[in-house]
Amino acid sequence: MNMDPEQLSKYVTRFIEILVDYSPKLISAFLILFIGLYAVRLINRIIRKIMIQRNLDPTLTKFLADILLWALRILLFVTFISKLGIETSSFVAILGAMGLAVGLSLQGSLSNFAGGMLIIVFKPFKVGDTIEAQGVIATVLEIQIFVTKMITGNNQTVFVPNGALSNGNIINYSMQGERRADFTFAVSYDSDIKKAKDILLKVLTDNPKVLKQPAPEVFVKNLSPASVDFAVRPWAKNADYGSVFSETLEKCKEALDEAGIAVQPYTLQK
Repeated sequence: MNMDPEQLSKYVTRFIEILVDYSPKLISAFLILFIGLYAVRLINRIIRKIMIQRNLDPTLTKFLADILLWALRILLFVTFISKLGIETSSFVAILGAMGLAVGLSLQGSLSNFAGGMLIIVFKPFKVGDTIEAQGVIATVLEIQIFVTKMITGNNQTVFVPNGALSNGNIINYSMQGERRADFTFAVSYDSDIKKAKDILLKVLTDNPKVLKQPAPEVFVKNLSPASVDFAVRPWAKNADYGSVFSETLEKCKEALDEAGIAVQPYTLQK
C-alpha cells in the first residue's frame, strides 16, 4: 500500500502538534511520578523511625508501614493517571467494587487478618515465646498478618491461622520467665517417709539450675491404696526447664534406689 507523501506529511505534522500540546501534561505527570516515588519512600522511612522510637512492636511497625506504603502508592498512581488526562472516577469505582468483591470472597482471611491485629496489639505472646494453642506446643518464630509461624520441639514448622489463635485459649510458658515442673513420685508404705522427702528435696537443692526463689517443694500429695505419693516441684528459668525436668526424674530415681526406697512402677509426671 502506497501512501501519498502529502498525506503522510499531514499525519506527521498532526502527530507533532498533538505531542507538543500534550507534552506539558506528560512531563508534569512523570515529574509527579518520580518525585512522588521518592517522597513515598522518604515518608515511609520517617514513619518507620518514629514507630521504632515509640517502641512499637516490630511486627506492628512493619505491617503499618507496609499499609501506608501501598496506600501512598495507590494515591500517587491515581494522581499520575489523572494528570495524564485519564478519567479517574470510573477507575476509583472499579477499585471499590473489586475491594468489596475481594472482601466478600475472603471472609476467612479477613478473620485471620483481624486476629493478627488483635495478637499484635494485645500481645498475648511475642516472637521467641513458647506457647500452647490449638493443640500445638511450639516456639513462636514469626507473627504474620494471617498466620503465626511456630516451630515444635522436634523441629516441625507449624502455621496456625490467627483467627482461630486469637479466639482460643493460649498458654504462654515464657511470659513469666520462670516455670515450675510438677512431678509425682510414688513410694511404698514400707518406706521411711521423712527420709524419702529429705532425699527428694536434696536432689532439687543440689541442682544449680533449680531456682532458690521460688523455693523448690517436696510434700506428701496423696495416700493412695498402694503407695505414698510425693509432689516434687522445682522451679527453673525457661531456658533451663527442659534439662531440669529430665535431670529431676533421673536424679530422684537414682537417689531413691541408692537409699533402698522402692519407687512404684506407675510414677506420674506432668
